[in-house]
Amino acid sequence: MSDEDYVYDEDSGEWLPASELAARNELAREAENVVEVRDAVGNLLADGDAVTLIKNLDVKGAGQTLKQGTVIPSIRLTGDPQEIDCRYPGIKGLVLRAEFVRKR
Repeated sequence: MSDEDYVYDEDSGEWLPASELAARNELAREAENVVEVRDAVGNLLADGDAVTLIKNLDVKGAGQTLKQGTVIPSIRLTGDPQEIDCRYPGIKGLVLRAEFVRKR
């Protein structure tokens, strides 16, 4: 028998070693921090995915319009489930709403 303290886990209803319970809690916190970003049709987006615009978008401050069907080659997730960060020639700091793109 080890000298480790045991702690009652209310979720599982078991007595667990304190170190095991701490590891389970850490995994649960990491799972909560994961943000799922979905495109207009429900596909799960990830960093590096290519997306296509599903409608014309006027870009504020850039004075241009991104046309429907424009391919954005590499996206980055921002932590917000509705926004994606991307690069496009001539537009600096472009952030798109996930509802206006479709995974390619």
